[in-house]
Amino acid sequence: MYQWTFDNPVRVLFGPGRLQDLHKETLPGKKALIATSNGTSTKKYGYLASVEKELDQAGVAHVLFDQIRPNPTDINVMDGAKMVRDNGCDFVLALGGGSVMDCAKCIALMAANEGNIWDYALSAAGGKKIPAHPAIPIVCITTSAGTASEVDIASVITNDATQEKTGIFFDSMFPTLSIVDSNLMLSVPPKFTAYQGMDAFFHASETVVNTKVHPMAEMFALKTIELIAKYLPRAVADGNDREAREMMAYANTFAGYYMMCVSPHTMEHVMGSFHKDLPHGAGLIEIAHAYYGFFADRKAAEEPMIKMAKAMGVEHPVSGQDFIRALDQLIEDIGCGDLKMSQEGITLEELDAYPAKVHEVMGGDITADPLPLSDADYLTIFRNAYK
Repeated sequence: MYQWTFDNPVRVLFGPGRLQDLHKETLPGKKALIATSNGTSTKKYGYLASVEKELDQAGVAHVLFDQIRPNPTDINVMDGAKMVRDNGCDFVLALGGGSVMDCAKCIALMAANEGNIWDYALSAAGGKKIPAHPAIPIVCITTSAGTASEVDIASVITNDATQEKTGIFFDSMFPTLSIVDSNLMLSVPPKFTAYQGMDAFFHASETVVNTKVHPMAEMFALKTIELIAKYLPRAVADGNDREAREMMAYANTFAGYYMMCVSPHTMEHVMGSFHKDLPHGAGLIEIAHAYYGFFADRKAAEEPMIKMAKAMGVEHPVSGQDFIRALDQLIEDIGCGDLKMSQEGITLEELDAYPAKVHEVMGGDITADPLPLSDADYLTIFRNAYK
């Protein structure tokens, strides 16, 4: 018997060109804080100007907060929340990828609550408090296909002082409205298309091997895997392949509707807590073969891995090793076969500190891997992944 809960109140406008429908929607306030990254892409490609035009048409005032870094920090959150209060904003509009949307959710939470965002983190150094007030409303406009932050409550925030990168999530952090417009993804460079797409892939593959998985979650996950295996190599090879971009947008959103991550996401958050510039998807790719191979070698996840191999187009798979070969080939096909942890500045010696950190940060359910993992097992996986 299965018990599960599905609660997704997010209104999603999906499809190419849907950004131009924003002004037709009933927006959740009269003045928006537009939260975006400290990079240039949303301005360079006209996405920010388009959003501002839509808000003007809707009669909604707006101010810009463009200081969010690729791995957003508690400082980013608190600076944004202060700007909300100082400018009398009554909702937050995130324009960007997962980092921007994650930070925007926490900005919305802290705009309504006292203290620091880390007071509400569940990590070892977090305060583990329950917010007294719900987050102010959130609108998400995603410019990437990877995190699915536009349809969930989760955010991942880094605290450089404590070397923690952890999840923060409360029910009020569901966006009110999200737009998934693949036209906004055409400008993502090949490398980041690959990293983001594989983040979505691992959301799905971790769900399938999760020992607590149920048919609802597995349905979304296997479709995600099928779409990514078919369309991610195309999107990486040709960023203007509109069909591939749209299908990757589908895959990203499907994965987000029921995500049951296990240890790899936590393990990557450990890596990211030590190396703040490590792209999340790159870190996941770097440990993928070692993690899944650990269980395939022990025949601990044969049925779920065979299902994933079939979804990836393997004819007549018979073991978990068929999935490992398909995974390795996909990583090679998107130009990521030569990624190395050492290139990120990670040293072999520092890996010894990683297993203990797995218990201190949040990312996935470390009790739901195909086999229980000890600290020695985590270290084995990290060391096997190292090159």
